[in-house]
Amino acid sequence: YSLPCQSLDGQDVDLHAYKGQVILVVNMASKCGFTTQMTGLEAVYQQFKDEGFVVLGFPSDSFHQEHGSSEEIATVCHTKYQCTFPVMHKVAVNGKDTDPVFAWLKRQKSHLWMSRIKWNFEKFLLDRQGHVVKRYASTTTPESMAAEIKAML
Repeated sequence: YSLPCQSLDGQDVDLHAYKGQVILVVNMASKCGFTTQMTGLEAVYQQFKDEGFVVLGFPSDSFHQEHGSSEEIATVCHTKYQCTFPVMHKVAVNGKDTDPVFAWLKRQKSHLWMSRIKWNFEKFLLDRQGHVVKRYASTTTPESMAAEIKAML
């Protein structure tokens, strides 16, 4: 909870605010074939937010599918997909400039033999104690995770 983080508008975010909640962290991109998963992310957020669940979206251009400015990203997330869950500042999820949040997540839950993020919309599910309990591939839809999320609440 002490890792540095910034909101989409560049404000510092204190991740301690999410302590005690079940958290789904996802790297997003607005020009990806999986971008429509934002609708599902919003749906599970709405379904469980009152029970202590939050989605934290991190836009990333690590796969060259998020070229937009913060304002353009906000338009896609908030206007096109009506996302109300917190969306953070654009970050790198791989390489020497990897965001500290994703460096930590990858250390906690390597995906089979790979520690790198393979593609946009990979997801990490954290329990109320802040432990990474599962890492999901990009192809896993948010809706298909609902039962696992519910069981953790």
